[in-house]
Amino acid sequence: MSSADKFNLFSFTGKMKILHLSWMAFFITFMVWYNFAPLLQALKESLGLTTEEIKTLLILNVAFTIPARVVIGMLTDKYGPRAVYSGLLAICSIPCFMFALADTFTQAAIARFALGCIGAGFVVGIRLVSEWFPHNELGTAEGIYGGWGNFGSAAAAFTLPTVAVMFGGEDGWRYAMGITGLMSLLFSFVFYANVTDTPKGSTYFRPKNLGAMEVTSKGDFFFLLVMKVPMYAALALLAWKLSPSGVSMLTANTVTAIYVGLVALYLYDVSHVWKVNKNIFKEPVPEIHQYKFKQVAVLNVLYFATFGSELAVISMLPLFFSETFELTPVVAGMVASAYAFMNLMSRPGGGWLSDKFGRKPTLLILTAGLAVGYFVMGHIDGAWPVWLAVVAAMACSFFVQSGEGAVFAAVPLIKRRMTGQIAGMTGAYGNVGAVVYLTVLSMVDYSTFFLVISATAVLGFVTLLLMEEPSGKIAEVNEDGSVELIDVAKA
Repeated sequence: MSSADKFNLFSFTGKMKILHLSWMAFFITFMVWYNFAPLLQALKESLGLTTEEIKTLLILNVAFTIPARVVIGMLTDKYGPRAVYSGLLAICSIPCFMFALADTFTQAAIARFALGCIGAGFVVGIRLVSEWFPHNELGTAEGIYGGWGNFGSAAAAFTLPTVAVMFGGEDGWRYAMGITGLMSLLFSFVFYANVTDTPKGSTYFRPKNLGAMEVTSKGDFFFLLVMKVPMYAALALLAWKLSPSGVSMLTANTVTAIYVGLVALYLYDVSHVWKVNKNIFKEPVPEIHQYKFKQVAVLNVLYFATFGSELAVISMLPLFFSETFELTPVVAGMVASAYAFMNLMSRPGGGWLSDKFGRKPTLLILTAGLAVGYFVMGHIDGAWPVWLAVVAAMACSFFVQSGEGAVFAAVPLIKRRMTGQIAGMTGAYGNVGAVVYLTVLSMVDYSTFFLVISATAVLGFVTLLLMEEPSGKIAEVNEDGSVELIDVAKA
């Protein structure tokens, strides 16, 4: 093995250069996506917002990411990660600048909703990394990409308040946010200049159709339609949250129009799925080209429980600690950040375990740990010593984030040319989970909230039993019609 082929984290050539540039791009997208969380207080005072309006901005921040991840996944498969990631970084700097310049709640809300799109950047790197790393290193590489990139939200929490104070005045928060937009814009050029979609001589396989995900059996056709429903349902739930029954941001008529629009959009989506897959009702797909959609469905459910719970818990943990143990907001924030800190090691750890011990066994163990972890957190109360509560939160977050790493160690092994689409759907399910869990949180106490997550993790464990360990090879067709076999597991 040449030195260029070795997995060396301190190298900045070949595949390692691609890995480093990918996690940096993802880091910046997360920093921009979560740039306002640590500045909420300054923002609230500066724009004169109510607590309800702040909560609405938090919900809007994750709303657009659900459809965006699916669409960006499709565009990545079609046009390649280099063009799509660079474009996303550049275009999303615009709503970031808009948010930094906002003077009213409405302007802030529109900019925040648009900024949800940058949360789709994650999907692009999953496909890019899968092109550059062999199957036996893929889990570790995707884990580093996901874990180190994800840390962008924690980096925003640590650095942006200081930056805001450095600029001073009541506009300090605007400068801090504007700087993250500038980073995004500048890095888009760096990324475009330094990345290629595949190693030299490799083929970038593209899906035959851009409109919808391909399936390879009649049963899977209907299964795909069922699995699309929760994504639309989560958006309907968000609309309900903004209705007069929720925070009254939208009128009853507007919300009804959104419901009708979502149903129409789903039917339009169904028509595209039919257009792309109608041939399977006439003739069976050759066995060499078949894949099982249930593999995708299981990973969707697991990402709902892992990343969905992480997004929800990160946004409520500081409050939970300050109310349960009567800590100051600063101390509570630092204690809660221990949960996010675990990402640096946990997610790569989950990917590495997956490479080492197999995709399915690793996921089974981590999902069981996740269920137990949240069950324990559901029993934390003021009688606990604070240090023990922190240890429980960190142990739980290890299983959550390692689970995320293990999910995305399996995603690229299902069907190479559709990796972006599969990653897009699985990633969107993470956001669906966040919306569902945050809605549950608004209706129940903290203890019940943690126990609900634990119950969904048990459900994930049961569905995992249906998953098959990726094995052998996946077949892809070159443009000249020849078939190329790609290893997905040890022979």
